[in-house]
Amino acid sequence: MAKIKICGLTRQEDIAAVNLYQPDYIGFVFAPQSRRYLSYEQAAALRRQLCDEIAAVGVFVNEAKEIAADLLGQGVIDLAQLHGQETEADIRWIREQTGKPVIKAVSVRSRADIQGWQESSADYLLLDQGTGGGGCTFDWGLADECRKPYFLAGGIHIGNLKDAFQTGAYAVDLSSGVETNGKKDRVKIAQIIKAVRTQTGTER
Repeated sequence: MAKIKICGLTRQEDIAAVNLYQPDYIGFVFAPQSRRYLSYEQAAALRRQLCDEIAAVGVFVNEAKEIAADLLGQGVIDLAQLHGQETEADIRWIREQTGKPVIKAVSVRSRADIQGWQESSADYLLLDQGTGGGGCTFDWGLADECRKPYFLAGGIHIGNLKDAFQTGAYAVDLSSGVETNGKKDRVKIAQIIKAVRTQTGTER
């Protein structure tokens, strides 16, 4: 079944929108360099308003593995998404300590970038153009040999959504594609989720 992740939520209005339209995942970004950055306290407050049916993903960039594990243990997030130079040992440690899923983000410039993580203990890969959050795509044809379930991210919007799912992605991950003037747009969130459900014949 096709999955949808809306990443980079920062406001109560964003939570209200996803509660109404029900993506499968949402993302809280804990990277200070991101304009979508949240403190752990802000994320915890927003999480308390989130529907139980929606899984919360914490996005980390070179954060201490103990912090990711702590937030998983507290229930602030349900999955950890690692976007930096985290190692396979870090991934295994988080999974062993928490029993929760880990997503490893991979910057894709060639097939070798993906192949290097095929045997990872991460539950999912996230294939992106680079640093994340920039709204740019990579050559999606490079994903055709990925054997692990993966989130497809970077530059996805209503106009290329069908092509995104034709890659065989487990889930599509949107952020700037559902924003207007740098803020999450309730109408765009509604449109993208309706389009995904219609194109893939799935309902939530």
